[in-house]
Amino acid sequence: MTKDRTVSILGVNFIHINLRQMIDRLMEHVKNEEKKFVVTANPEIVLHTLEDETYKKNVEKADYVTADGIGVVKAAQMLGQPLPERVTGFDMFMGILEKANEQGSSVYLLGAKDEVLQKTKQNMNKQFPNVEIAGSHHGFFDWEDDAIIRDIQETKPDFIFVALGFPRQEQWIAENMPYAEKGIFVGIGGSFDVLAGEVKRAPEIWQKLNLEWFYRLSKQPTRWKRMLALPRFVGKVMYQKVKGSK
Repeated sequence: MTKDRTVSILGVNFIHINLRQMIDRLMEHVKNEEKKFVVTANPEIVLHTLEDETYKKNVEKADYVTADGIGVVKAAQMLGQPLPERVTGFDMFMGILEKANEQGSSVYLLGAKDEVLQKTKQNMNKQFPNVEIAGSHHGFFDWEDDAIIRDIQETKPDFIFVALGFPRQEQWIAENMPYAEKGIFVGIGGSFDVLAGEVKRAPEIWQKLNLEWFYRLSKQPTRWKRMLALPRFVGKVMYQKVKGSK
């Protein structure tokens, strides 16, 4: 099997792939009843791998790391190894649900507050009626309780969407995925909030202009501290570029 082309950004290897190709790849894994781990990484996640060795090891266990965020795409350009496009957690989530609706695939949903999770399931049933929701659990649970992974073992869903936010979602997948027989485990951050209608995504024009981050900041000013990660990320990528050119 040909090894996937990747782009290393601060030690994190991003797969060189577009959204449609990624979704088709995952559907093929489902068809073959395989087990895979997908991390959708933005600049914050990359920086966290530099600060937390355990988290870095969890991300390294992933079969695929995709570019969730324009910052990652721009970083790849800076390093002279451009990626095709962003492959965000939410876009992947919705694209998979479209394919799953066509093929009658099953999903397990883990994360968010219970009321948000219920709205997510309601909206999913409306938009993707042929997708089987094999099970679900809100994001507030005893970490040591194995009831969730036992449920997944029994129901054998094709996809397990984990919306716990980083670093918890990657930690949960890394620790629990080995006990599952099959399934595509994907960390998707706040995607349930968007599908539930609790958080509004930026209009398409903002997305095309690569200003989705600014739209979210204008709607949630409390995010400003998180935005400080971007200049730190850029600085470290510039250092990687200079170091690599020597």
